[in-house]
Amino acid sequence: MFEPGWNPLVGVSSYPAERYAVLADRIGAILHSRDDILLVQAEAVVALEAVAASLARPGLSALNIVTSPYGGWFGRWLRRSGAEVADVVAEPGLPVEIEAVARALDAAPGVDVLALVHAESASGILNPLPEILALARARGIVTVVDAVASVGGHEVDVDELGIDIAVIGPQKALGGPAGVSALSVSGRAWDLILHDGAPRDSILSLADLKSWVDGGRRSLPGTPAPLEFFALEAALDRIKAEGMENVVARHALAASATQAGLTALGAAAWVPAAKASNLVTAVPVPEALTPDALIAAAGRLGVELTEGVGTAPARLVRLNHTGPRASFQTVLSNVVAYGAALRQAGHPCDIAAAAEAISAVYSR
Repeated sequence: MFEPGWNPLVGVSSYPAERYAVLADRIGAILHSRDDILLVQAEAVVALEAVAASLARPGLSALNIVTSPYGGWFGRWLRRSGAEVADVVAEPGLPVEIEAVARALDAAPGVDVLALVHAESASGILNPLPEILALARARGIVTVVDAVASVGGHEVDVDELGIDIAVIGPQKALGGPAGVSALSVSGRAWDLILHDGAPRDSILSLADLKSWVDGGRRSLPGTPAPLEFFALEAALDRIKAEGMENVVARHALAASATQAGLTALGAAAWVPAAKASNLVTAVPVPEALTPDALIAAAGRLGVELTEGVGTAPARLVRLNHTGPRASFQTVLSNVVAYGAALRQAGHPCDIAAAAEAISAVYSR
């Protein structure tokens, strides 16, 4: 008769109920938020859909900023529950222009909710978050910020910026697990969420998680996956050891070095540093080449480059320096592999100068 042995992947003990509140408080500290912190037992896209499902209803008016497929999804989720949604759609692969947001707000004075993505891992751009939030705050609009990619790569100060709902996932810049996420919810946001007919008894119900907060933040609803929460705790321990300011600085350094390396290579980055995220640097593919060909050539050198998501007209390749990849070794290998792929395709570039430029940034 088969007798299974103990395996740490399947024999792990339950996550202690009293430590969920500690996790929530630690995430609140990372976000600089004194609002309620909710833990969602799923990848961050579920948390984002839960926000849309919990907010939306007939009569709710939303302005939704679309700079990637993620923004498009959020608008569809809002509409599905009856909200009236106006999309502000940026040019493919580019940040939204603050003037376009201002015009849309002026044209729709009754907006209740404004939603946007902070940093886009799909294209490596950074939306002008403080300026957009200032426009919304002046009009009393509840704001929803997808900070899944940006937290850890950029400063996200919920209280200072006045963000009503900030959604994060630890799997990117924080270097944690993908199967759990979290969000910060203000009192103003709760006033909108806790409406008649709000979703209940559902993984998409923020109202159910409000009951967890009000009940003392002990056991989470359902059956939490202990491995995910132990992994989240370990990731937060690592963040604490490094220091959140140092984590953000490490990502900024990786982005700066990547930009410098590409410039020396002769392959300019897609957007200037002021409009670029610290997570991913995108570069346009030269004419007569395809992203797939360059990605395949880099792959033969053992380096993974990826195509931009939802940016087909721009034809972008992404150099990833997120989380543990925000390091000298990865930045150097990304840029050198991209340069080697260009050379193989017959495009001259100075790989030695690129390596020197990257080294110079890291030596400052």
